[in-house]
Amino acid sequence: MIDTTSLLYANLLASPLFCIPLTLIAYLIGTRIYSLSGKNSLLQPVVSGIVLVMLAITLLDIPYKLYFEGAEIIHFLLSTATVALAIPLYHNIKYIRASVRPLLLTLLLSGFIACFTAVAIAWLLGASLEVMLSLAPKSITTPFAMGVAESIGGYPPLTAGFVIFTGIVVAVSATPIFKWLNINDPIIQGSAMGMVGHGIATARALELNSKTGAFSALSMGLMGVYTSIVLPYAVRLFL
Repeated sequence: MIDTTSLLYANLLASPLFCIPLTLIAYLIGTRIYSLSGKNSLLQPVVSGIVLVMLAITLLDIPYKLYFEGAEIIHFLLSTATVALAIPLYHNIKYIRASVRPLLLTLLLSGFIACFTAVAIAWLLGASLEVMLSLAPKSITTPFAMGVAESIGGYPPLTAGFVIFTGIVVAVSATPIFKWLNINDPIIQGSAMGMVGHGIATARALELNSKTGAFSALSMGLMGVYTSIVLPYAVRLFL
């Protein structure tokens, strides 16, 4: 009887009936913390929500693999939710049309720099080839990055971790850096955040203003397509 009860309890903890509510509650608590802190960048819902989920699955001894399987529908909906980013793009279409050339030039350069610098630092620190390949697509959104990592010989779960960490760093540090460098143009701010910090930074950019959010969303999408096409060819060429 005890074994059966324990088994049922373990199955419940790893099921969508538990993992999905856990994720949503963690995010809602994170949103509340963010609001009470006066929207401190360090306490964004994504950051605090991840910490709360980590604490919960650690205390309840739930393997991350089982948690991810239980909450996989949220991961799927993350991909479909990006469709909503078309709204700020539509509202700022005239600014986007006027900035196509500098935006594409910046995209070409930043895509190369984002991949090269990450891989170069990892190589200098003695990382394995698989880790370097997992790190290369860190600046594109998770669905793109995991697919690219798998195609070039990296570890998709490790890539997902790198992607999330990169997005959090950009979302937290972007605003202070912009103030320090006196960068006030929402087009520049949004483009930088989207190209480097993908979806997590885009969520932060949308809080700043509509134009910043629109250019961040556009840059995130363009960077994802660009890196997904170019990076596999580059890896095959040099390896």
